[in-house]
Amino acid sequence: MLEETHSRTPLVIPVARRRRGVLRRLRGRLMVVGCQIALLVALLGLWQFATSRQALNAFLFGSPSEIWEFLVKMQQDGSLVRDATVTGMETLLGFLLGNVIGTVLGLSLWYSRFISKVMQPFIVALGSIPIVALAPIVIIWFGTGLASKLAMSTLSVVVVALVIAYKGATGVDDDQINLMRTLGAAKRQTFFKLVIPASLRDIFAGFRLTAGFALIGAILGEFMSSSDGLGHAIFKAGSLYIIPKVFAGVVVTIALALLLSFLVGRLERLLMPWHKFD
Repeated sequence: MLEETHSRTPLVIPVARRRRGVLRRLRGRLMVVGCQIALLVALLGLWQFATSRQALNAFLFGSPSEIWEFLVKMQQDGSLVRDATVTGMETLLGFLLGNVIGTVLGLSLWYSRFISKVMQPFIVALGSIPIVALAPIVIIWFGTGLASKLAMSTLSVVVVALVIAYKGATGVDDDQINLMRTLGAAKRQTFFKLVIPASLRDIFAGFRLTAGFALIGAILGEFMSSSDGLGHAIFKAGSLYIIPKVFAGVVVTIALALLLSFLVGRLERLLMPWHKFD
């Protein structure tokens, strides 16, 4: 009987510890979400109070209640879903295309330090160009349709993705690379079995960053020339001084950015099951 009790104890303790750890992490997440919601509610309440008491000019700053009314109106007339779908599609395509091109090029530069040094000033030069300065040229080249917005979104992403992927590849531990060489691995094997997996954390960090850049590029393209999309709706409302509608468009834009960031996080967990996430 005593031996049976001792044999069960090592199994019970790890399970109990695991459960306590899960509950502790769950409580921590709930506390974070609760604080975030409380902060948001407090800010919106203060904003509404200030405009209702005329401490802030409602014409210039709008109010949460007016913003909500415009969101409801946009939902009822179908413009909310239509504009969000157009901008979301442009953002997603630009995000995917820009990250694929930038990540592949950035990782490929690991193969030759000489080529990477030659290309470095050109990469810096491209990265220093304000994307809005390229908008007139992009419209001339690609027209006023989807292609120009996709080009703007892609250009907003590609250089950032390239730099982050290259930094991730060159940041791989030299001892691990030397170990692969000692074991007889070819450079191609080292690249695919060590460099790419070791760079995934940096690459996904870049994905989270470029999600916002892709959305900015799409919105800028819609500002310049578009008949639909959130950028067009924001620009049109701003030109008519309908500030609450401008904020309504901004709210939907933020929602799109959060959704894309969430999807990137899900993909990261799927492709990196060995990594411990908070």
